[in-house]
Amino acid sequence: MTQRDRTAVALDAAAKGIIEQLQEDGRRPYATIGRAVGLSEAAVRQRVQRLQEQGVIQIVAVTDPLQVGFRRQAMIGIRADGDLNELAERVATIPEVDYVVVTAGSFDVLVEVVCEDDEHLLTVLNDAVRALPGVRSTETFVYLRLHKQLYNWGTR
Repeated sequence: MTQRDRTAVALDAAAKGIIEQLQEDGRRPYATIGRAVGLSEAAVRQRVQRLQEQGVIQIVAVTDPLQVGFRRQAMIGIRADGDLNELAERVATIPEVDYVVVTAGSFDVLVEVVCEDDEHLLTVLNDAVRALPGVRSTETFVYLRLHKQLYNWGTR
């Protein structure tokens, strides 16, 4: 689903509470969540299903790339010509890409990649990203150390 396909979903206090509970522990039992937000287990189950169907939440396992063999992460700034949305959609199909955003400023598109090593990063950069029609130039920001990455925003 692209940003253009999304519409804002109004979240009531219970939905926000459910999301906060799942952000703390995505495996938390619905009965426990229900007690915390004042709903029955069945009501929480239905709400979670609806939030997933609406694209508000995904429940996934978040891995540490270093622990699973991906030693190189980088942000690639792209300066482009042509339709930025089309370029962003093409970049998003590259398997190593985990984040794509159209921006205003020095870069037209920012792309985060997760690679096995520097050679893999070079291959992705040269053979996949720079090869796309519309890419005028790129600048790569190699991550040396990650200090903070959170997934708990959006309900406060």
